[in-house]
Amino acid sequence: MTPASRSLYYFGIYLLFTGLTLIVFPNMLLSLIGIPETTEVWIRLLGTVVTAIGLYYVFMAPANHPLFLMLSVYARVSIFVWFLLFVILGIGPMQLLIFGFVDLLGALWTYSALRRA
Repeated sequence: MTPASRSLYYFGIYLLFTGLTLIVFPNMLLSLIGIPETTEVWIRLLGTVVTAIGLYYVFMAPANHPLFLMLSVYARVSIFVWFLLFVILGIGPMQLLIFGFVDLLGALWTYSALRRA
């Protein structure tokens, strides 16, 4: 794998871990970052989406497809921007920025590796 595809692969593993945690132990993760626990199904639904995206990343990374790698950069930067907007508008907790910042760092890692190639 190239450095860019490796960055996407590792980010996919992070997403798989996070998504599965949201499905199986959502309140453990929520309480860990200071978000109130919930019994609603939405957090588990989010976990299934995050897990699916993680699968895409893990399985597509070895293909080293430049368009997919670049699209992942745009998507992850947009996640950060949306989360930041939610916090600024007061409709999301500040803790969203933890996840948004991880997405931004992953995007910058992949982008940097693509630029070096």
